[in-house]
Amino acid sequence: MMEYNTKQKRLPLPEYGRSVQKMVDHALTIEDRAERQRCAETIVSIMESMFPNLRNELPDYKRKLWDHLAIMSDFTLDIDYPVEVIKKETFTQPPLKIEYRNREIKNRHYGRIVEEMIAHACTMEEGEERNSFVELILVQMKKNYITWNKDGVEDKRIYEDLLDYSGGKLQVPDGKIRITHQQSTQKGFQKRKKVFKKKF
Repeated sequence: MMEYNTKQKRLPLPEYGRSVQKMVDHALTIEDRAERQRCAETIVSIMESMFPNLRNELPDYKRKLWDHLAIMSDFTLDIDYPVEVIKKETFTQPPLKIEYRNREIKNRHYGRIVEEMIAHACTMEEGEERNSFVELILVQMKKNYITWNKDGVEDKRIYEDLLDYSGGKLQVPDGKIRITHQQSTQKGFQKRKKVFKKKF
């Protein structure tokens, strides 16, 4: 009678398949240590042949294979590992909790990065560099806005939002800067992009 995989025990590393897992299970039953060692080395060679393209991509590829062998044996395979393999307590330890910023975003369609850019622009001295940076911010604000509102938005609304965000510090006369997506391909945009990278 056929035995379905869904009724068998769960594989710790499914990418190697059930056949390799059965080899590992067999190695655990071998009493002679030398024979068990040869069996383990053969299993690792088979595992390596399954993913030859990773051999040159991962500098510690061989060590990872031995780590995987230890994992598939539930860290109970008693052999002389040629490398120091991962410890069970390290493998089962839950990942560190990532602390997320809980600071509220005034307008989510603009995002936090735009808020930080505006805050930085407010600290810059008036001049060409600041004007270029503000123009970059306006272009990004419009792109972000349109992402969430396909009907479009008038430039005047973007100017008003910039004024609100900056507490009145960044004022752009209506029509002085025409905010278009084409600006991203212009040479002037590359200049503003350099300013952005330098500041952030």
